[in-house]
Amino acid sequence: MKRIRTPGPALCLPRRRFVQGLAIGGSLAGLGLLRSSPTWALTSRGQPTVLSGTDFALEIAETPVNFTGVTRPATTVNGGIPGPILRWKEGTTVTLRVTNRLRTPTSIHWHGIIVPFQMDGVPGISFDGIAPGETFVYQFKVRQSGTYWYHSHNRFQEQVGHYGALVIDPAGPDRNPSDRDYVVMLNDWTDEDPERVYAKLKKKSDYYNFAQPTAGDFFRDVSSKGLNQTLAMRKMWNEMRMNPTDLSDVSGYTYTYLMNGTTPAGNWSGQFRPGEKIRLRFINGSSSTIFDVRIPGLKMTVVSADGQDVEPVSVDEFRISVAETYDVIVEPQDERAYTLFAQAIDRTGYARGTLAPRQSMEAEVPAMDPRHWLSMQDMMGAMPMGGSAGHGMHGMAAMKGMEGGSGASMKAGSGGAHDGMADMDHGATPGMAMGGAPLVRHACTEYAPGTDMHVDMPRTNLDDPGIGLRDNGRRVLTYADLHTIGGPIDSREPSREIELHLTGNMERFIWSFDGVKFSDAKPIHFNSGERLRIVLVNDTMMNHPIHLHGMFSELENPQGQFQVRKHTINVQPAQRITYAVTADNPGRWAYHCHLLYHMEAGMFREVVVS
Repeated sequence: MKRIRTPGPALCLPRRRFVQGLAIGGSLAGLGLLRSSPTWALTSRGQPTVLSGTDFALEIAETPVNFTGVTRPATTVNGGIPGPILRWKEGTTVTLRVTNRLRTPTSIHWHGIIVPFQMDGVPGISFDGIAPGETFVYQFKVRQSGTYWYHSHNRFQEQVGHYGALVIDPAGPDRNPSDRDYVVMLNDWTDEDPERVYAKLKKKSDYYNFAQPTAGDFFRDVSSKGLNQTLAMRKMWNEMRMNPTDLSDVSGYTYTYLMNGTTPAGNWSGQFRPGEKIRLRFINGSSSTIFDVRIPGLKMTVVSADGQDVEPVSVDEFRISVAETYDVIVEPQDERAYTLFAQAIDRTGYARGTLAPRQSMEAEVPAMDPRHWLSMQDMMGAMPMGGSAGHGMHGMAAMKGMEGGSGASMKAGSGGAHDGMADMDHGATPGMAMGGAPLVRHACTEYAPGTDMHVDMPRTNLDDPGIGLRDNGRRVLTYADLHTIGGPIDSREPSREIELHLTGNMERFIWSFDGVKFSDAKPIHFNSGERLRIVLVNDTMMNHPIHLHGMFSELENPQGQFQVRKHTINVQPAQRITYAVTADNPGRWAYHCHLLYHMEAGMFREVVVS
């Protein structure tokens, strides 16, 4: 086996992250489907059970696993991490008998699947949960096709292995037929008890961030920018209570990143014959990690987003936020191996696998990209600086050093403060932007004590790939590239608008909508049958993948026109996005950030359709 490159020495990650180990009693998820075969052809090693048909029996239990050399308890579905791949057919009615063998309640939520609310699987919202020793029967008609997934909605069970893939075949011909079909599920695993992880975040929200600005960074900035600008920049960060490297709550310090239930050293693999068309169904089933995915040497044609077919778009790389799914087509022509490479947004680790003509073949694992600091647009949105700039940055590109200064990049644990920050005229008036314009981000007073930031002028661009991917020399997918085939499901213009702000207090690790955490919030009401517009404004400097249960969210471009239909929409820092919803599914629904620790910390609401 070739040596796997690890992060640079500045970030001292535990060596156990790259110890080869597989889940005891678990499986390597992924499937190879030869289209000429009527069943899933298991052409890769270590395949999980693939359950197909209309009647399913699932058992939730505690199972010992070992990913790192240490045996830990996991919550598994039918004994595996991930659980079995469930293969359904559009138009059929499925029955799923779920038995709880745990000592605590459990549940299964069918993520992105349109079901009656009683079948949605959210304890306290749509049902009571599944008590220990009991069996709950889910039954509903399958009204869609595509790639989805399932997971627990009980506390931190999702973090410890309670998840699996859903593949739904269309009732008619497949718009994008392929020779082979693989699920590629991405997850983050920690040997720590998730309750302990959460307690650490509540006490110190940056506990797992080992790449914060250092004294070395300060002196480098003094050398290049001068003492006054450097001090002013630090003062602004302190006043705004921000950390320019706060990209992910939990890092590779404790996480081992998995591809199809396999560690990087384990190297999940799928096979192909040169010239074949291969469909890769990427699912981000992580609790906290956003991944950037590429296959060096292969172009990827994106054909589906969140289970919905889109107009094909060819890319080198895409960002997949937590709970999103993307289907891509690749067509390798050469008799060689290719690495599937998914690096965490904070560049503290990666998941990887291999596509190759033969089992023994292996491709080089690329070095991780450098870590970038948050830019001005990630903190302040659309600052009124005059001029125009491409890529939807509203004049921000006029500032040199959008990420690390004139193209220089921030390496994990190494120096070089954001040049764009230093280019601001702090002068005698800290808190003022160039030309005397006030900063558009300030301490928030209109919500609640649990909110520490607010964006006055959020950006509305959809063509920004996000922090760490801008101008990296590769063709990177953005939401602006995605166009759902067939247009919106409802041609009516929204008759009502609901605006919600994504809010938080970084230091106290409190997350919320409109500064009100779930325990203190009233339900949001949709009128049955209405077409309405949801406006989300991200007042924080972190990404938030927002998931509405029971209904699709139809993302709009900045001009209010239909763009793409999704079940989970990632809202970037300091960004304002809008999407239309048709309230055609009566009942009580969950609405939340899909970063598990954010949801548990309060970024959750109930939506009532009546």
